[in-house]
Amino acid sequence: MDRPVALVPLHYVSLGARGPEDVVADAQGRVLTGVEDGRILRLQHLGDPRTARVEVLAETGGRPLGLEPLPDGGLLVCDSERGLLRVDPGHGSGHGAVRVLADAVAGERLRFCSNVVALPDGTVYVTASSRRRPLEQWIGDIVEHTGTGRLLRLRPEGGEPEVLLDGLQFANGLAVGADGSFLVIAETGACRLTRYHLTGPRAGRADLFATLPGMPDNLWREGPTGPLWVALASPRVPPLDLLHRAPPAVRGAAARAAVRAPYRPSGTIGVMALDDAGRTVRHLVRRRSGFRMVTSVCATGDHLVLGSLREPGVAVCARPEAP
Repeated sequence: MDRPVALVPLHYVSLGARGPEDVVADAQGRVLTGVEDGRILRLQHLGDPRTARVEVLAETGGRPLGLEPLPDGGLLVCDSERGLLRVDPGHGSGHGAVRVLADAVAGERLRFCSNVVALPDGTVYVTASSRRRPLEQWIGDIVEHTGTGRLLRLRPEGGEPEVLLDGLQFANGLAVGADGSFLVIAETGACRLTRYHLTGPRAGRADLFATLPGMPDNLWREGPTGPLWVALASPRVPPLDLLHRAPPAVRGAAARAAVRAPYRPSGTIGVMALDDAGRTVRHLVRRRSGFRMVTSVCATGDHLVLGSLREPGVAVCARPEAP
């Protein structure tokens, strides 16, 4: 892996609410995000904090996480409390229509819906991070290493999602290969990206796409053929890697303790960009960062925009020149 270079922060834009967990840029370069109080926001003019504009599109009534803009102007939203939603923005009124597309799978409530992508034929793929723990206890799932994450498919005609992959280690970010032949899934608890083949002789099978130096969270593809951006929510934690090899009872006790203890995110943040062969084309790192637990990254204009599960705003950073 290439030596990382510096991630250069420029400024910070407050959103008036915590937790812009996923940030995605739409076709016009505007940034969409959802925050802890349930609002879906659209951010514009982020190049200058004095002119930055924050617009409320809708309120989900839950806790929005992963987002996917649709060609017709709608927005798919993974809500950790309500399931998979479709939002039709209210043109700045903040009263966009919200419709539940799926809230159950295989006879269970769709707990911890995390990220979503839509294919041109209308098929929707969704990750669910955990079958056992809610968002508020995410650290317990990472520590216990339960492996109950799933990849789901919702066909264009609707109905209940079907399970394509089970046993994923905290399934999180999701993206489509540039040629549409595969998906990339972030397994946060395993510090890796997994490839799920949609077409070809390996269709329906999964294999390793990339091993990472930290815990991946959300994924975002820059344009139809651009690089795949990965946010690293945390560097690798060697004691955690060791704990994952311990007996289940030991991991369970550690998880219960972790849920009760205050979580202190690392001061080292990082983002990466990969090509469709899983090779690193960008690795940006900042140590002793005041903006912590980066859970998403997208590019717009000359900037990278970072989201976080914990921070009450987004960080705007310099975008590095093309290699």
